[in-house]
Amino acid sequence: MSESSRDTAEGAGWGAAEHGTYRRLMPHRVEKISWLDPRMLRAARNGVLASWFGDPTGDTRARWVAQREAAGAPADKVIRRDDPDRFSFLVIGDTGEGGEPQYAVVPGLLQEGRDTAFAVLASDVIYPVGSADDYGTKFFRPYRDYRAPIYAIPGNHDWYEDLGGFMRIFCDDAPPLPPAPRPRPLTRAWLRSLLWHRPRAGDGGRLEEARKLRSAPGQQAVQPGPYWAIDAGPVRIVGIDTGLLGTVDAEQGAWLREVSRGPRPKILVTGSPLYVDGEYHPCPIEGGGTVDDIVRDPGHHYVAAIGGDIHNYQRYPVRLDDGRTLQYVVAGGGGAFTHATHTIPRVDVAGVTERDFRCYPLRGDSLAFYSGLYGRRLRLRRFLTLTDAEAMAVIAERLGIGPTRAPGAPARVTRRTRLVAGLLGTGRRPDRRKRLRLPVRKAYTSLFSPGSATYSPPFFKCFLRLDVSPEAIRLRCHAATGHRAQEIAPPVEDEVTIPLK
Repeated sequence: MSESSRDTAEGAGWGAAEHGTYRRLMPHRVEKISWLDPRMLRAARNGVLASWFGDPTGDTRARWVAQREAAGAPADKVIRRDDPDRFSFLVIGDTGEGGEPQYAVVPGLLQEGRDTAFAVLASDVIYPVGSADDYGTKFFRPYRDYRAPIYAIPGNHDWYEDLGGFMRIFCDDAPPLPPAPRPRPLTRAWLRSLLWHRPRAGDGGRLEEARKLRSAPGQQAVQPGPYWAIDAGPVRIVGIDTGLLGTVDAEQGAWLREVSRGPRPKILVTGSPLYVDGEYHPCPIEGGGTVDDIVRDPGHHYVAAIGGDIHNYQRYPVRLDDGRTLQYVVAGGGGAFTHATHTIPRVDVAGVTERDFRCYPLRGDSLAFYSGLYGRRLRLRRFLTLTDAEAMAVIAERLGIGPTRAPGAPARVTRRTRLVAGLLGTGRRPDRRKRLRLPVRKAYTSLFSPGSATYSPPFFKCFLRLDVSPEAIRLRCHAATGHRAQEIAPPVEDEVTIPLK
């Protein structure tokens, strides 16, 4: 196991390191996704339309579920495996951009996952809109050498074509849904239907060839729908589908309450993390209540809630009033462009402070990464680009925290480093942010959104390995930088043992 970013700058991927071998896995031609491209934004318009004219996700999901049940899927949506009491599995979030950051995760994933029983993809399996023909280069090809089954929950991008591609891949080649009844003219639903993005004619024509890349019997997995539970060894893993807008419909909410009952230890996997960026998002359920109400109920015995959607790693150990500690994890660093962590203010939420909080990339590495990115894009390298030492120093000053990496040569915080940190939306202590009225994350997101994946290391990607026993779960976050050292021995950026008894 190599050094991590918490140990050295080289462990973070900085410096003259040898590039990894991941490029050998890639196709010769790679689609470069940019969210600054108007064509991409137009294709991905359904999320905006749902927020304007009403979200049809719940109705569409109910039709998919009814179709699967009619085809013989179990009504309780539980996948019953025969794993022993001690086994391991992977969680990979927000994978499918198909570029270098996604493929850079694969060598380390194969190394650490060679003895795992299965993997779970947590949110946004395929970008930009979940098209069936994109699965060849963004699912089957990168994971062709992973010898175990892969299950998945959809993210909002998988819903941009009404989940058709996702259902074909993960749900026993589910046929297309019949057309929905036409909405009444001059209603909000009618306006939405006029503007709605739909799959192009013939989408999925390349699937038969793509499936050959993961055709071994041991790689096959069939799930009962877009949400499910897996009984594996001593635990139950519950995967929920939060659709286009990060909510749960009433039918799925009723199922979630039912499948959560009982003393068996449980892990939630969701496309909408419940704690993220220092904030609490309990995830509303249509008709009342929240997902987190169910997770916190002591009768349900949840021990962790893992969410995708945000493209980095975060962990919040929340101590509840009854003395239990729930691990709330963000794990969306599996392949899409990196969401910044330097914009996260000093953490103080639900009793979790900086002392308890963990993230990857470290805030200083995130700031150095983005300063270099925009230094190149704006041709202002001399002004904008910060070294990792400068970025770590200004982060420590603004948040009032100690060094997060073993200190090397001291870096002086200058007017330039403070200005660059401010321009790139670096977080502050909550008291200072409130006094100065600086909505730093919103300003950063609107002015300095990354827009597209980057194509040179370090990528600051990650995946999770969970080792289960009857007594405990060991959760480890492994880094993938795109450099050879981290491919051979993926460093552990965070590790926690979660008791089950």
